[in-house]
Amino acid sequence: MSTIQINNETFNYRLSGPEDGPVLFFSNSLGTTHSMWASQVDYFSKNYRVFSYDTRGHGGSAKNKGPYTLDQLGNDVLQITRALGIEKFNFCGISMGGLIGQWLGINASENLEKLVICNTAAKIGQEAGWNDRAALVRAQGMNPVADGSAGRWFTESFVQANPAIVNNLIDGLRQTDAEGYAACCEALAKADLRDQIAQIKTPTLIVAGTHDPVTTVADADAMAEKIAGASRVDLNASHLSNIEASEAFNHALEAFLKG
Repeated sequence: MSTIQINNETFNYRLSGPEDGPVLFFSNSLGTTHSMWASQVDYFSKNYRVFSYDTRGHGGSAKNKGPYTLDQLGNDVLQITRALGIEKFNFCGISMGGLIGQWLGINASENLEKLVICNTAAKIGQEAGWNDRAALVRAQGMNPVADGSAGRWFTESFVQANPAIVNNLIDGLRQTDAEGYAACCEALAKADLRDQIAQIKTPTLIVAGTHDPVTTVADADAMAEKIAGASRVDLNASHLSNIEASEAFNHALEAFLKG
């Protein structure tokens, strides 16, 4: 792992794969870190320059007091890539990372080769719900959120068959900085790109999990209707489809990037 200073703030990242390969940038979901992309990093670093990082408020990255905004999270990506001399990149984000990807498609299309937005929506949830969750973790810490996350992130069959994977991710969620998590909740509370995503012209793949209770297939369909020429893939998974259906996810992403 490496760190980079952007405006006196630290961001934790991993860069692997051939230096002359096309850049593939991964952005994590709320309550996880760059490590959620381990399967993708292993698979794609043979042919791509793979970049994964801890979103602001998570892991080893900046945890300044919130609220954060989606503009702030999107500009973090632009400032990090510019500081590393990365002019053009493919971007793949899941859930919160997918919202960051949509923001980039709207505001920084000149930097994007291709865009992959997974298990996300142009507006995720409701403002009051996110603000309530932010207040909860500030008051009680991460345990109340972590206790119910396995059932939101994965299907019951995956939880039963892969307890080590699930427990590792839930343990990571418990260790997430409560203020950083809450500040990202506040960014999600205000984030609403439904009226803007029609501006996205970058070739886009939209990935949904057929069992996802958080960002549904209907959410993916709504984005696909507005983003001209977008491709759609449904995977047999819940919210963290890149982990639950990693092989199918990797193959769909590879086919799209090569297409």
